Amino acid sequence: MNRIPSLFERKPSGILSVYFTAGFPQLEDTAAIISTLERQGADMIEIGIPFSDPMADGPVIQQSSSVALQNGMTLKKLFAQLKDIRPEVSLPLVMMGYLNPVMQYGVENFCRDCAAAGVDGIILPDLPFDDYIRDYKPLADKYNLHFIMLITPETSPERIRLIDEHTNGFIYMVSTASTTGAKDSFDEKTLDYFRRINAMQLKNPRLIGFGISNKSTCDTALQHANGAIIGSRFIRLLSNEPTIEKAVKTLLKDLTV
Repeated sequence: MNRIPSLFERKPSGILSVYFTAGFPQLEDTAAIISTLERQGADMIEIGIPFSDPMADGPVIQQSSSVALQNGMTLKKLFAQLKDIRPEVSLPLVMMGYLNPVMQYGVENFCRDCAAAGVDGIILPDLPFDDYIRDYKPLADKYNLHFIMLITPETSPERIRLIDEHTNGFIYMVSTASTTGAKDSFDEKTLDYFRRINAMQLKNPRLIGFGISNKSTCDTALQHANGAIIGSRFIRLLSNEPTIEKAVKTLLKDLTV
């Protein structure tokens, strides 16, 4: 059974999903970051596949990708790191990356190895929806993977309904049309967008990401969706704190105090 719908059945609201870049700060940190996040109370983890041109990401995550690539991270290496993770980790794992590395690896090879490693979902921000329907959805169904689609304030209601109809897992609500990065608060225009999507009563759960960095922005996201996604703030903490455990504890404290 895929772990994403099980999570939302068990916990319909208040979900915290945490993103980190695989291979950062150190090449072999992947398993330790995942197990520490679960132990400290995260609900879901997004594992970033480092890429040289991460167009949806802000400078913090871009820099972490550069470091990870310099450290020697590859998809082959990442799957090797995830090979034995499932006996100790039960929360949903989502791979987030870009089309280029996946296509170089081979789309079916990628889906097969995701399933073998116990990955539940895949986010590819530059995957066109029509290509997903034609080429990727059959593989997603074959390997029991949920492809997660992003929507933004500019996404039309028609496209949102189409995404809601043809995907499962959850919908990734991008809070802004800009790249990832921290914000202190959301403006009224963004709150209107949250309310508009909430009023659509979509069948899929929704998580809000981009710009969540503190208790205020996290609480706002949790008020308007099933959960929140945080990335850049955690990447900064992994850079600045002396240990992975301290970085995770500081992150969770920042979001609750």
